Amino acid sequence: MQQEPRVELTVLLTETEAWAFAQFLKRVGDSDYRRCAASDAEAQHMRDAGEHVRRALAEHGYAPR
Repeated sequence: MQQEPRVELTVLLTETEAWAFAQFLKRVGDSDYRRCAASDAEAQHMRDAGEHVRRALAEHGYAPR
């Protein structure tokens, strides 16, 4: 299977925004992604993208417990 090309994003957030978004990504669940997606596959891609962002926030010190 051929790997899909990656997209690199740079986002500037305030500390408040970073903490709030990290909290959101901690709390959002599979059912939330599925409810907003057109298909199960799209929901999985959304969840995967959210996990990438969550990990990037954690690497910068925004990892709520």
